[in-house]
Amino acid sequence: MLRLEPRAEASRLMGYLSPLIAVLLMLIGGLALFAALGKDPVEGFRVYFFNPLRDLYGLSELLLKATPLMLIAMGLAVGFRANVWNIGAEGQFIMGGVAASAIALYFIDSESGWLLPGMVLAGALGGMAWAAIPALLRTLFNTNEILTSLMLVYIAQLGVSWLVHGPMIDPDGFGFPQSKMFEDSALLPVLVEGARLNAAFLLALSALGVGYLFLQRSFMGFQMRVAGESEAAARYAGFAAKRMVWVGFLVGGGLAGIAGMAEVAGPMGQLTTHLSNNYGFAAIIVAFVARLNPVGIFFASLLMALLYLGGEQAQQYLGLPSSISNVFQGLLLMCLLATDVLINYRIRWGARELA
Repeated sequence: MLRLEPRAEASRLMGYLSPLIAVLLMLIGGLALFAALGKDPVEGFRVYFFNPLRDLYGLSELLLKATPLMLIAMGLAVGFRANVWNIGAEGQFIMGGVAASAIALYFIDSESGWLLPGMVLAGALGGMAWAAIPALLRTLFNTNEILTSLMLVYIAQLGVSWLVHGPMIDPDGFGFPQSKMFEDSALLPVLVEGARLNAAFLLALSALGVGYLFLQRSFMGFQMRVAGESEAAARYAGFAAKRMVWVGFLVGGGLAGIAGMAEVAGPMGQLTTHLSNNYGFAAIIVAFVARLNPVGIFFASLLMALLYLGGEQAQQYLGLPSSISNVFQGLLLMCLLATDVLINYRIRWGARELA
């Protein structure tokens, strides 16, 4: 009989190595996947993982895709450290984009230098407001934040659809569900000439730096780490559990909202129903692959961005659906979960010994 037996102590070394092992297993699984789909595994591997990086434009696209993932994952990591399970970053991302779009469209004729900072602030507040709903329900009624934050994603998606079909629709857009294009003053500056990488990447790097200082050097970060490792120890020390819930949700919602602002003021330049590309859900994988570490989040975001771009390349050159990137994301998550199980448990054969 096969059974799992808890280990006396989890290996700290394997805790750091397991994400690398999970990535390796994902790559091996990818080769098998290409073969199962009737494609040359070596050619599929080359197209998926190397084609997106073949020139400067491809590298800039990689950083562009990684930017919202860095922002959202950093915010989620703050809450996850204290066992605050914000699963609704996708909705907070959308509402941040909506709030920033409202500012851009209301001041559409403005050339003020304060427009972009105002959009960043609006994006953060929009995400925080949406994240405050599950935080309030958790602290007042002890409602499960996983369910409430996740359910709010679908409300946000329906909300943005209503807006671009109604109040925010472009009157000259021939009925397409989209807002007016933003003026240049409401667009983020481009960092690489001839590419789409913009100043949001610098915001993401700043967020990772501030996040590192918060988690590793601040007293609140210490409180959240203690609460995540031992809830009983946190209570004994007198740490306020409700405060950590609010901090976790507001930081996560604020950074997700800024990521939404960066999307509408960056590569999109307007508000549409296609605002998000499931960045909020992919960032959950990024956070756990990175072990909730800001440095790890940077590299894990690059990997996840590569999976997005690889899906586009596989669609163009191999005739595969672009959703294959979701398969690779799922492979990565499953491999990570499997390695984590083996860190904490060992496989045993035979009947369970009775005490």
